[in-house]
Amino acid sequence: MFDAKHMAVCATRIIPASASDIFDILATPAMHAKIDGSGTVKGTAHGPERLYLSARFGMRMRFVIPYRITNTVIEFDEGKLIAWRHFGGHIWRYRLNEIGSPGNPRLTEVTECFDYSTARSTRFIQLIDAPVRNLISIEKTLERIEQILN
Repeated sequence: MFDAKHMAVCATRIIPASASDIFDILATPAMHAKIDGSGTVKGTAHGPERLYLSARFGMRMRFVIPYRITNTVIEFDEGKLIAWRHFGGHIWRYRLNEIGSPGNPRLTEVTECFDYSTARSTRFIQLIDAPVRNLISIEKTLERIEQILN
């Protein structure tokens, strides 16, 4: 979903796994390169093994050239919500909603959003077509999360 008015792109996928298992992947920076659908996340550079509110963690990246980026966790609700941003100001956010029934409790609706409403330069993000590219990457990331858990 592309929401130009609110400057965000989001995708949702129902994953046959518990919210807790999915959240553990998202809260572990060492897993980010494995789930990244963009191919830009190459590995961790520094930070805690597991994220928490206000945690700072660095990632090794590559988009044309290699670089490192430091993110800060700005939203955190164990098993339900995690979001981080870096100096560019845009936010990567994951919302988890366990939707399983008594007979099948291991279904979780996972929504990942690239929110650039708080970015330092929303115009630059639009000029490089990041919303469209990121929506494709988000869908691949959600697919990779599911593949890792099944």
